[in-house]
Amino acid sequence: MPRPAPWFSRLAGLASQFAPPPAGKPAFPVRAVPERAVPGLAGLPRAAWHRVRTDAFGAEPKGERLARIRRSPQFADGAFRNPVPTRRLVYERTALEITRAQLSADKTRRAPAAAVPVHRLLPVDLAAPPASGLRLTWLGHATVLAEIGGRRVLLDPVWGERCSPFDWTGPKRLHPVPLPLSELGPVDVVVISHDHYDHLDMRTVRALIDSSAVFAVPLGVGAHLEHWGVPARRIVELDWWESAEVAGLTLTATPARHYCSRGPRTSALFLWASWVVAGGGHRIFHSGDTGYFPGFTEIGRRLGPFDATMVQVGAYSEFWPEVHMTPEEGVRAHLDLGGQLMLPIHWCTFNLAIHPWEEPAERVVAAAQALGVHLAVPRPGKPFEPVDPPALRLWWRAVAAKPRGIEPLVAGRPEARERVTGVSEQISNSVI
Repeated sequence: MPRPAPWFSRLAGLASQFAPPPAGKPAFPVRAVPERAVPGLAGLPRAAWHRVRTDAFGAEPKGERLARIRRSPQFADGAFRNPVPTRRLVYERTALEITRAQLSADKTRRAPAAAVPVHRLLPVDLAAPPASGLRLTWLGHATVLAEIGGRRVLLDPVWGERCSPFDWTGPKRLHPVPLPLSELGPVDVVVISHDHYDHLDMRTVRALIDSSAVFAVPLGVGAHLEHWGVPARRIVELDWWESAEVAGLTLTATPARHYCSRGPRTSALFLWASWVVAGGGHRIFHSGDTGYFPGFTEIGRRLGPFDATMVQVGAYSEFWPEVHMTPEEGVRAHLDLGGQLMLPIHWCTFNLAIHPWEEPAERVVAAAQALGVHLAVPRPGKPFEPVDPPALRLWWRAVAAKPRGIEPLVAGRPEARERVTGVSEQISNSVI
């Protein structure tokens, strides 16, 4: 028997995650990956699948949790629906062409050429409460510690070495976590945007069980947490536009344009979300994973304005443009939301797409400067208060694998402004 491809290389992982749901119809018309195009586990017989399945895959919703899912306005024809028609892969090109593009891309540019200059976060850095009442610490990828309203909120915490159900394969960290989880101190709330491995890490969740934190998740995702040992009384599951009062904060699940899966096929029974956290006179927004859609304006109108937005800007591709934003779309989303300061997330930590490692940072800086957006791009682990953000330093350039003859994007360059000017057409195409 030929050896299967590493299942959670990004190529295999994306192909398998975008496969058809196990039952019912997909969320809005979606051209899904045919099973013959899905490498690795998707073609395994049921008995073989159960032999390789691990706890990390989680559990399916049952009982009242499943009944509540079926009552959701977002649930129709057996699956959760996106807020606008969404294709998880765009098939102007064949699966073979996507595979060739993945294999032929310049792999040397998809990771830093030297050690990422992580700020080694120490407990003393967080010992004093923020003077303004709001402090953010980006810990890499989509993980952010938000100190707001006198509480500590951990968003999409991932401390694992790989975003994968297995220890031996899958995208591996490109830099260490800025501090061990054991040094983080008390956490009041853990917020999860969706169940993909780079946002929901089983070992991290299990390590947080010993805290007194409440876990806020979209509908269905609580089944994974209970399977891993989180007490049901500490799980708050919300549908889009539902809110809950937790530890003196108001948490609201808001729409996003994405999907869920922890196995070889896209799951129909788990919702994805962006989140709004409000307390102490402050409001923040975390995008999770999402493609651009007009709903950002409604979120801003109903729940904004925001002191800070944490917006996904990396892991984009021409092959999946409707489920991950480009940096320019991320800046546009921030403006739609009515954000005061933008913190770009979902880049730097894992190699999840074929774009160069530093490109999301370069492009988001160019777009923000062209549109007059206030931006903070700290090193992973460096705390800051949005009311007094750090000066912009292009720290990634010192470690990026830049080939000779290629100039970085810089403020004021005509091509940078042209790239931003053209984003309106790109955004319009993404929501048709």
